[in-house]
Amino acid sequence: MITEDGIVTHATPETAWIKTTRSAACESCTSKDSCGVSHHPSEEMTIMVPNTLGVGKGDRVTVGIDSAPMLFLSFLLYVFPIILLIIGALIGDALAPVLEMSRSALSMGFGFLLFAVAFLIIRKKQAGMSGRDKYKPFLVRKKIQPGS
Repeated sequence: MITEDGIVTHATPETAWIKTTRSAACESCTSKDSCGVSHHPSEEMTIMVPNTLGVGKGDRVTVGIDSAPMLFLSFLLYVFPIILLIIGALIGDALAPVLEMSRSALSMGFGFLLFAVAFLIIRKKQAGMSGRDKYKPFLVRKKIQPGS
């Protein structure tokens, strides 16, 4: 699980807005545009999460996001297109003698075609995944403040 510490800036019984500092994990994350993060040019960011712990304004909390879905997203974005590119190149290479065409040209053509298909599949899958809770941050714990 990836976690960040933050401070509650606003809370309702259903929702809490957490101010936290943008870390290196956020900058390299593939889901940073769809996880509920408010985009500011500074290092600080505001995250809207369900208020499952009953936190209030000023509370210090830890916010988390599961790493398993992030690994799946990384595979989908980085490895899946390359696999389809290689499969397309192999298909083109195998079909070239049958179609009496240049092996390299057909391999390149099929490779790029399946590479483009991979991004179409990713785009279609992204629409269904953006609303799922497992890809969004959540409250992990409320920190006990000294002197409380």
